Amino acid sequence: MVRPYRRRLAALAMLLAIAVFAAGLRFLIGREWGESGWRIEFAWPAEGIAGFRIGAISVAATVGAALGLSGLLLQTLLRNPLASPFVLGLSSGATLGLAIAMLASVVVGLGFAEGLGSIVPAFAGAIATLGVVSLAGRRREGLDPLTLVLAGVVISSLCGALLMLVNHLLPPGARGDLVAWTMGRIDEQPEIPLLSATAVGCIAGIGLGMAGATRLDVALLGEDEARSIGVPLGALRWSMLLGAGLLAACAVALAGPIAFVGLVAPHLGRILVGSGHRLLVPASAVAGAALLLVADLARQPIDFGAGRLPIGVLTALVGGPVFLLLLRRGRLEGWS
Repeated sequence: MVRPYRRRLAALAMLLAIAVFAAGLRFLIGREWGESGWRIEFAWPAEGIAGFRIGAISVAATVGAALGLSGLLLQTLLRNPLASPFVLGLSSGATLGLAIAMLASVVVGLGFAEGLGSIVPAFAGAIATLGVVSLAGRRREGLDPLTLVLAGVVISSLCGALLMLVNHLLPPGARGDLVAWTMGRIDEQPEIPLLSATAVGCIAGIGLGMAGATRLDVALLGEDEARSIGVPLGALRWSMLLGAGLLAACAVALAGPIAFVGLVAPHLGRILVGSGHRLLVPASAVAGAALLLVADLARQPIDFGAGRLPIGVLTALVGGPVFLLLLRRGRLEGWS
């Protein structure tokens, strides 16, 4: 029993090393304008540039960790291996909530769609979306995984339509900012209070998840099994619901909607450390951070003449085939 646990710890350490290595490469890689256009440079950044790269690394690692944790909580809460903030519409709901707040700010003249205040409308949108999806996916025997995914797709489409309506109602000068933000972004000059709040939420989520790992393990067994061993799932599920919504809202407020990181990171964590939440919780956070750092690193040389490829576009292009692969392999049947 000792050796397998040590191997899982070694796998977690390897995952952390990959994230640190990707962060180091991102710090050294930049773009420079030359006679033939933009070119990639690999060198120690100048003093004025280093701060921007540290900001981008901080945002990518924090948002990736938040999405990884949110995806894990949703998969455990709904007992659905395909649950994630993006698939179930939480990211779309949070985006719509922030867009409505942005429109209201323009109309009323209050800046409650910026900084820490942006978490509130994003959280409201995420929780409302998850509530609707859960109600749509409920059956007599419980939550149906396939119906949940289909409901998430429908709600995401509805949120997308409402988002276009909000964008149409915004003044012309604000429309470009909203469109650019909805494609996902890794801000090199993040708002420190928002970044700090998201980082604190991730650290708290990891700590609480590891402390309550046994309860999270039991949550995968179902109502009857959990009740038979004396674990009430009501309060636990509410806390998981609020935690997943808050983490997804913080990620959207900080970087816009980022696709499929919250789906892939928990699965990568399970492959490396197993299904026990004591190691799976930190592994999902580290995997999410590593995935987004690698994605931000990979997009640096991709420029079609309009600037670097938005991070949300890249994760969607890569994550979409992964999602279809999981569907084709029948992962909707659940897992233990």
